[in-house]
Amino acid sequence: MITMTDPAWRPSPRAKQLWAINATLIWIPLFIAQIVWAVIVDEWTTWPHVAVFAVSVVLAALDIIVTPLWRYRVHRWEISDTAVYTRTGWFNQERRIAPISRVQTVDTERGPIDRLLGLSTVTVTTASSAGAVKITALDKEVADKTVAQLTEIAGRALGDAT
Repeated sequence: MITMTDPAWRPSPRAKQLWAINATLIWIPLFIAQIVWAVIVDEWTTWPHVAVFAVSVVLAALDIIVTPLWRYRVHRWEISDTAVYTRTGWFNQERRIAPISRVQTVDTERGPIDRLLGLSTVTVTTASSAGAVKITALDKEVADKTVAQLTEIAGRALGDAT
């Protein structure tokens, strides 16, 4: 019987900040909408406003504080001479293994918040209908080394990645 171990590496510790900032940016429009609603109706303390606001605060706090910590505990990645392996998810966890022989391209992506925190996402595109394998929230230096390592390993692999 063959057993698989979990991938060894975590994202950068700053991944928690990245995920919290991204979650905050999603919640801001909802809170703005609630303020506009209260101003238009001109009743800040009616029970619907208070109830919706209270529920929003609880859900936002969970999304901004708990979710990044949980994601950080779950997210893992690893690269070997034969495969790229990731584990992601929160409630629905996904394990992806992409054989090196199937790698077509390796890309690095850095959005504005990523750049602010010194992070990058490495995307490994494969000949798979499941889509690319993404290794998110890596320190920029780790991402650069990972891309170089994957490029070198994939260059040794025989085949045309199809």
